[in-house]
Amino acid sequence: MKAVAIIPARYASSRFPGKPLAIIAGRPMIQWVYERTQKAGLLDETIVATDDERILKAVQDFGGKAVMTSPAYRNGSERIAEVAAGLDAQVIVNVQGDEPAIEPAMIDQAIAPLLKDKNIPVSTLKTPIENAAELISPHVVKVVTDNQGYALYFSRSPIPYQRERWKDQIAPAGNHYKHIGLYAYRRDFLLQFCRMQPTLLEQAEELEQLRVLENGYKIKVIETRYKSLGVDTPEDIIKVEYILKS
Repeated sequence: MKAVAIIPARYASSRFPGKPLAIIAGRPMIQWVYERTQKAGLLDETIVATDDERILKAVQDFGGKAVMTSPAYRNGSERIAEVAAGLDAQVIVNVQGDEPAIEPAMIDQAIAPLLKDKNIPVSTLKTPIENAAELISPHVVKVVTDNQGYALYFSRSPIPYQRERWKDQIAPAGNHYKHIGLYAYRRDFLLQFCRMQPTLLEQAEELEQLRVLENGYKIKVIETRYKSLGVDTPEDIIKVEYILKS
């Protein structure tokens, strides 16, 4: 099957306008994401989907492929769906445009389940939570899975809630996992997903992957040893530069 990575990249951002063009170790962030994504062994192509001419030009300047999309989309899934609709690929990978240090092996890990099992519509990744700060932070999305590795729920709250161990109001160490927002979709399911109406749990948690579960579909979740470090604010640039240089 043909697999294509699409990187959604918009210029507008409430906390960090122009984030895809932020310079990290001499290169715009979108270039780091693009070039690291291309190193994934199971990908056939990488495309940037943007709503801004400046980002389009930046990608073309370093020799990458980018396409313009509508500025009206609510999220990255809808943006990549516009591009995916015109492709003949069977697997579409949504790679976040603010992950300049993404490990290419993570992309292959997300794609692999769809190659092995034709009944899996979408897959994603999780990694162990290592400290209490991540566990209680609403900015870190948590996931719990069943015995076959399919998602039961995603939440911004600590899940599972270990009742006995939380008596002293101290976040316990335990079997908790952080969700990594990297998705591999079957193309047809991605297009179907973007036609679904937002659901109650999705709106409550502000997590669009819950729309998949609420409509009765499964999400395969693969555990990875790699970590994820996104760029949300200008201050995050320093952390990412340190990782990339080392």
